[in-house]
Amino acid sequence: MPFSTGQLIFAAFFVIVFAAVMIYAYRKDIKLHKRYYKGSLKVLAVFILFIITIVVIKKFIVS
Repeated sequence: MPFSTGQLIFAAFFVIVFAAVMIYAYRKDIKLHKRYYKGSLKVLAVFILFIITIVVIKKFIVS
């Protein structure tokens, strides 16, 4: 077994606490996120669409 029981317990504890802190920090700043990152979902959608388009074009040209 590559990891000891203590290491696995620490890893699980770390992941749980880290996720809780990240959720708390996001909730605390949610008003700022709504104000400063208003159009970010549209930008993300366009970026993902662009990547998908490149992959599709490459698949058709290379194959």
